[in-house]
Amino acid sequence: MRTILGLDTGGTFTDAAIINAEDSSVIRTSKSLTTRQDLSIGVGNAMRLALGIEAPSDMLNYISENYISGTHQKLTIEDIELVCLSTTLATNSIVENAGSHVALVLIGFAKDVLELGKLGKAIGQNPVIFIDGGHKSDGTVRSPLDTKSLLQAIKSTAPQVSAFAVASYFATRNPEHEIIARDYIRGHTQMPVSCSHELSASLGGPKRALTAFFNAKLISLLEKLINATQQQMHHIGLNCKLMVVKGDGSLVSADFARERPVETILSGPAASVTGAALLANQRT
Repeated sequence: MRTILGLDTGGTFTDAAIINAEDSSVIRTSKSLTTRQDLSIGVGNAMRLALGIEAPSDMLNYISENYISGTHQKLTIEDIELVCLSTTLATNSIVENAGSHVALVLIGFAKDVLELGKLGKAIGQNPVIFIDGGHKSDGTVRSPLDTKSLLQAIKSTAPQVSAFAVASYFATRNPEHEIIARDYIRGHTQMPVSCSHELSASLGGPKRALTAFFNAKLISLLEKLINATQQQMHHIGLNCKLMVVKGDGSLVSADFARERPVETILSGPAASVTGAALLANQRT
């Protein structure tokens, strides 16, 4: 029997469901407390409960409920051909203004850009670095990139943050300065960097900057969740592929989600709508 193991990690509970890939029926479901201090505990409990595998004694305190639906079909690890992960952690992080401390590098923008689209309000107390540079609407250089100031700012800001976001003026027409800044940051800090041109094709600088900023804030969170899930898959013996649900309900690889965690915002609600449509025999 071909089956899919679905996981959803929320702020309170982590749910698991095993689906028959051939007729879309729900075979078994489970629920465990989400363990913020170590996401692998809650994820591992939910997976083991759904699969009928006994949890280690140190995990038992976190088990909340176990629901069995459908027939009591005997399942084996080999029956699971895919693990799909959705989460509301990214959505919660944005709403709660949580997540990692991030530095936003703005290249070629005037300081009043922070007043546009409430960019400054969203960034809050996170550091913002203004650097000369950027391009014109035709992709030609508007002003040379001030690499000296960039390097100084990177070195002084790095101890305060866990990631950087970079947005350059008209980077969607020419991303050269964002790429140079990204390489400088990675070369001198080894920290994650989110570039606006990689995440959005929009010409609107403030919106691109905000997208890059949120992406950088979520990198650490999604990295922990994906690593926790893969760790538990390994312990259980699941050798299948792990996919992550995007905010539009489609699936992407775990590696893609690590690089672009901002696309998992509304992942949990999207998975819920897709599941409800499936159970109601309706197309999404």
